[in-house]
Amino acid sequence: MSEERSLNFLEEIIEEDLSNGKHGGRILTRFPPEPNGYLHIGHAKSICLNFGIARKYNGKTNLRFDDTNPSTEDVEYVDSIREDIKWLGFEWEKELYSSDYFDKLYDFAMSLIRMGLAYVDDSTAEEIAAAKGSPTEPGRPTPYRSRSIEENIALFEEMKSGKYPDGAKVLRAKIDLASPNMHLRDPLMYRIKHAHHHRTGDKWCIYPMYDFAHGQSDAIEEITHSICTLEFVPHRPLYEWFIEHLNLFPSRQYEFARLNINYTVMSKRKLLQLVNEKYVTGWDDPRMPTISGLRRRGYTPLSIRNFAERIGVAKRENLIDLSLLEFCIREDLNKTAWRRMVVMDPVKLIISNYPEGQIELMEGENNPEVEGGEGSRTIPFSSELWIERDDFMEEPAKKYFRLGPGLMVRLKHAYIIQCERFVKDETGKISEIYCTYIPESRSGSDTSGINVKGTIHWVSAAGAKTAEIRLYDRLFRVEDPSNEEGDFKEYINPDSLSVISSAIIEPDLINAEQGRGYQFIRKGYFTLDVDSSPEKPVFNRTVTLKDAWAREVKKG
Repeated sequence: MSEERSLNFLEEIIEEDLSNGKHGGRILTRFPPEPNGYLHIGHAKSICLNFGIARKYNGKTNLRFDDTNPSTEDVEYVDSIREDIKWLGFEWEKELYSSDYFDKLYDFAMSLIRMGLAYVDDSTAEEIAAAKGSPTEPGRPTPYRSRSIEENIALFEEMKSGKYPDGAKVLRAKIDLASPNMHLRDPLMYRIKHAHHHRTGDKWCIYPMYDFAHGQSDAIEEITHSICTLEFVPHRPLYEWFIEHLNLFPSRQYEFARLNINYTVMSKRKLLQLVNEKYVTGWDDPRMPTISGLRRRGYTPLSIRNFAERIGVAKRENLIDLSLLEFCIREDLNKTAWRRMVVMDPVKLIISNYPEGQIELMEGENNPEVEGGEGSRTIPFSSELWIERDDFMEEPAKKYFRLGPGLMVRLKHAYIIQCERFVKDETGKISEIYCTYIPESRSGSDTSGINVKGTIHWVSAAGAKTAEIRLYDRLFRVEDPSNEEGDFKEYINPDSLSVISSAIIEPDLINAEQGRGYQFIRKGYFTLDVDSSPEKPVFNRTVTLKDAWAREVKKG
């Protein structure tokens, strides 16, 4: 059993609310993504937090799409977000959209106008920004702040009817131009945008700003705990101002530190650049930090949920080491991945005293970490095998426990062999290795009495199949590419992908299952890619067996 952990600050708040009978003991959270891109690992943390905290306290979570900017949103993103949340293992109570509330939000805006708390401003974006002042200087009113209630009502109705072009007018809240919080200096509530909306079509040409739509949507749904990231701390007073003056359900906003991971970028804008400028093959490229990219690379829902649990919930921003995410997937795959043998840089090994043409079936467990091995598979063995080129050394170094002239090793699941000689081709490259085997040394029934220190993997040449292997590594070669000088794309790791076009795989891998993890013995963890075909399987490396980057750091 895992050790009992202490409550995080959000759990402490919820437990206090429950003990005080707040909201009648009801817990309702929400996950409110904007459908303008694919979700990434940072969103996964928020998903695990919102859904997980509600699940822990017998509450519920709404999925609400923040679809208030039609020019950047798409149904493709809506569908991918749904799929990602379900894949992570969560179910939402209601699927909702900010656009469900456009009529109500318009009425709320009219109410504020009638109270003298909102006005239509004809100033340009530059003029509004200049008039807002600075953190050390108060703002000043634009000429339109003193418009009458009647004029504002008429103008806002005309904005809604489509009378004005984009950018001609905005609706602003009338709050406090001298407030030390810049977000309270008459913030924008509505802007004109003649754009087709993926759900409401052309009904609207004015759209609410995030700060006006978000809190009111929470209140309409009676969200008890609106959990968001730290950048929204300055927005909270405005969130509360709108709810208070509209006399709505008192939803409350709570903030936690967003997830930042080294050797990657988490900005949707930057991820979109990588996609549009073809630095990656798409949103689901296995090098991307998107949930769909991680899924395609072979990450499991459990590994991501465990990662979110391990990093915890903090109030201060920090940079999480990617190695922790990699540790979580290794930990999971070690228990679940089926073991298979794959030779990526093959050299022919010939067993000269094994009967030519004979094929013997060896047996290998699918997963020796699990009691019972999760079943087994048969592995054909013959006189001609493929082994890794770097498992042979012409002049073996001291303490070299693999194959070399006169040396003995065990072939995994098979026999002990001894190298007799080797042959080179015209380029001086070793082309064939000749060995003898010890018949009494078969794995599982070894009576030879011989002990060897090395074991290597192999694939029988008889019946061998080939596959493409994609070796993925970190997308960036620096820890924090967003904070480096110049364009972040200058720091892309040129070795983030290398492809082995014709690796030799044991025959069972022809039947590899989509979504299953495989440990290629001594090589790493892999999964079948969507580009695979029965004629040519394609495998993606999920993660190496050990943290190779940690070794590089130590060497440096």
